[in-house]
Amino acid sequence: MYDCFSRKINYLRVSVTDRCNFRCTYCMPAEGVELLRHNDILSFDEIVAAITYGVSQGITKVRLTGGEPLVRKGIVNLVQMISSIKGITDLSMTTNGVLLAELAPALKEAGLQRVNISLDTLDPNRFKQITRVGNLQDVLNGIEAAKKAGLTPIKLNCVVKNSGQEPDAQMVTKFANENGLQVRYIHEMDLAKGTFSVVEGGDGGNCAICNRLRLTANGNMMPCLFSNKGFNIRELGIEEAYHQALLKKPKSGKVNNQGKFYNIGG
Repeated sequence: MYDCFSRKINYLRVSVTDRCNFRCTYCMPAEGVELLRHNDILSFDEIVAAITYGVSQGITKVRLTGGEPLVRKGIVNLVQMISSIKGITDLSMTTNGVLLAELAPALKEAGLQRVNISLDTLDPNRFKQITRVGNLQDVLNGIEAAKKAGLTPIKLNCVVKNSGQEPDAQMVTKFANENGLQVRYIHEMDLAKGTFSVVEGGDGGNCAICNRLRLTANGNMMPCLFSNKGFNIRELGIEEAYHQALLKKPKSGKVNNQGKFYNIGG
């Protein structure tokens, strides 16, 4: 499966919910957001059907995102359904880690291979300030549970203002080095202004080699995070939504003044 710029598209990011148990300052306002109606959120069968078609066309890598994917009721069952699709070689999840202490063993057994865990600081007070409601120890417990369950390699997603040399980021670096983890430094982005950069330690933000499409919780197949375009699989059908997303995938990201990080998946 190729886009109009001959980039091979083999990666699908799937937002399974727009709900989250954090209120991170760079992701959503303190008062929260207007959530999707439950009827507007894709069912497990719809998600699996969309992924299954994608795999038949060359998708090999699937990442589950949110919101916070672990707050989706029945998420372990969904992971099991997806892992049974032949052709997926990399099934992962991005999570804030809070519920991993409870769910990591079941997720591993269901077929999840690895996790990226959001961690912006090792200072408990700063962590609470950034997340507004989070408890750092809950995340650390989740990381330990993920290690024990074998959801590896574990990558830490650390949001930074300017670089991985910032004090909070350096705390995360030290923690990662001491615990056999990897770190990806993600510069704060602004969808509406179109400001983004290549992830330090990863490929995100490198438009020249972008290999991904995104499926939102309400069924929009998005060609790019920094694009207003989305093609709904319920309205157009799965095959046509993929076709249009590939056709309209831009050479590089521009702006997105309609979507938000919490409902696209970052």
